[in-house]
Amino acid sequence: QVQLVESGGDLVQTGGSLRLSCTASGLTFDGYGIGWFRQAPGKEREGVSCMGSSTDSTYYTESVSGRFTISRDNAKNTVYLQMTRLKPEDTAVYYCAASPPWIATVFSGDGCKEYEYDWWGQGTPVTVSS
Repeated sequence: QVQLVESGGDLVQTGGSLRLSCTASGLTFDGYGIGWFRQAPGKEREGVSCMGSSTDSTYYTESVSGRFTISRDNAKNTVYLQMTRLKPEDTAVYYCAASPPWIATVFSGDGCKEYEYDWWGQGTPVTVSS
């Protein structure tokens, strides 16, 4: 049984930083695609950042480009989302997700498509105060 568990969400002031982590059991992130999504109150879930099987293929939604960094540590079977210069509009529940290798290998960095991700975490809340 695959389980993804996010951690690192917190209350932070505008301009602050957080690092979200996502660990997996029953799945090895190496070779899989990874994605970070978020859902703000009253809004639809959106893809924040995602990565194919290669660290060279990444995508960032425009609103976080230059502030967020997605990464993976295969040795620890953990993926991260480093968030800097946080803004109140970044307030949301953040989810990590994994896509299977046959999708991850052809990921072109053109966006995070929810239907490509088969495994999801339960989410971790991030609140940015103004």
